[in-house]
Amino acid sequence: MEETKKSSWLIYAMLLTLGIFLGTKIPQKHTQNTTGRFNSLLEIVQKNYVDTINEEQVENAAIMGMLSSLDPHSVFVPASELKAVNEELQSNFEGIGVQFRAIDDTVTVILPVSGGPSEKVGIKAGDRIVTVNGKSIAGKKLSNEEIIKKLKGPKGTKVKLGILRYGLLKPKEFTVIRDIIPTFSVDVHFMVEPSIGYIKVSKFADNTAEEFANAMAKLNKAGLKKVIIDLRSNGGGYLGAAVEIADMFLEKGDMIVYTQGEHRKRTDIKASGNGKYKQTKVVVLMDEWSASASEIVAGAMQDNDRGSIVGRRSFGKGLVQEQMELNDGSALRLTVARYYTPSGRCIQKPYKAGTKDYEEELLQRYISGEILGTDTHNLHSDTTKYYTQKGRVVYGGGGIQPDVQVPYKTDKNFVYLNQLNQKGLLYQYAFSYADKNREHLKNTYKTANDFTRKFEVSSQMFTDFLAYAEKNEVKKNLESIQKFTPRIKNLLKAYIGRDLFDDIGFYPIYLQTDEDFLKAVETAKK
Repeated sequence: MEETKKSSWLIYAMLLTLGIFLGTKIPQKHTQNTTGRFNSLLEIVQKNYVDTINEEQVENAAIMGMLSSLDPHSVFVPASELKAVNEELQSNFEGIGVQFRAIDDTVTVILPVSGGPSEKVGIKAGDRIVTVNGKSIAGKKLSNEEIIKKLKGPKGTKVKLGILRYGLLKPKEFTVIRDIIPTFSVDVHFMVEPSIGYIKVSKFADNTAEEFANAMAKLNKAGLKKVIIDLRSNGGGYLGAAVEIADMFLEKGDMIVYTQGEHRKRTDIKASGNGKYKQTKVVVLMDEWSASASEIVAGAMQDNDRGSIVGRRSFGKGLVQEQMELNDGSALRLTVARYYTPSGRCIQKPYKAGTKDYEEELLQRYISGEILGTDTHNLHSDTTKYYTQKGRVVYGGGGIQPDVQVPYKTDKNFVYLNQLNQKGLLYQYAFSYADKNREHLKNTYKTANDFTRKFEVSSQMFTDFLAYAEKNEVKKNLESIQKFTPRIKNLLKAYIGRDLFDDIGFYPIYLQTDEDFLKAVETAKK
């Protein structure tokens, strides 16, 4: 896909637009009123303001101001942004079919999509895109959005790319015919141990349930008895996708979720009983960025005593939006209902104190010590007791509390590791290594599994990396290096694996030092 993996700082913005959707289009007559004070005020401004105004800009600002007084997740999407926003939950887009990253102000291909238009013309991982249609983009410090805008386009259109390849002295031109590029929301699935499988779900899009079912079928053939569903940093998506996934594990008649609003009657959604994995043990991994549809799946597993939740308290988004399209191509995503877990709890965290407090609530969890594990009270805005199918007490308000808490670990030695991560040095060194040795590595390790089992970061390579880090203004910290040598080596190996084999070359390695994941495996074994 023509964008990099999203960082945590982007997830909050996604939460505001992804949400949970009951529908996608509402007839125009329900969404637009051309009378009232707003038009009167706009007319006054038009006739009297000191300068010429941009009417569309003023109207958009007024609409956004109105919605901000309602709740944090009712949003207006201008026509110019609607297609891109909708693509977040679609299973394809139109473009050239590459994953890229801007490295040293140059757009670098991380991986071409298998069978996509770029791969078909010979573009390879490691290629630098230096020109687009004859215009230089190298060294321009373009944002990801600006790069995507230059590369994406309607199916069938052509774009000429100037490619600089490692070992070549001058760029080579490729003409790429844009096409429909599939996107996936199940990032990876694999067997952790002979009976334990792992599935990473990044969002709940229109094809997620089908992808998840295919992953489960493959794991089942490999001997699956227990599954870890990783919903960390999953900001949500379609209600239907969450329901379909939960349905795979529940008995007929088990409540999955119900929704209700002032203008929406209560709607109960129950399990069909057709799920193939009612006997498979379930562990759900969550964190503070897991929201909406993720919380529906977790809530259904927890309240039906069907699975254990491992990690940290989820985001706390229990509001449901409908998308209502307007005549000019823009859209309103309006909150129309709350959803409730099977035990009857609404896990929406408070928002009446205003947008600022709502946005900073996760920071307050850190400051209070909850995320670090030093605050054992885990206070809820809703102290009402709710009961699971087997009578366990759970609470609503402010997210879903895990059954097994895994706090962040931190001490002074993490400063060095954090500096390496924040500056992107682990990733950059790994990419450079993979780029220079790509042919040898690919010939030596034919599959991701070969690489995971056999590749090792040598002592010389580790020494070279430490020197590279110091050269990039991260001074050596011997105490930290001694403590984190295994983790740093593992991260370097994982990033090299991703450069060579995508996510299946990354997660099986990266997760080996992931405390949340290791606790999930331990929980699955009980």
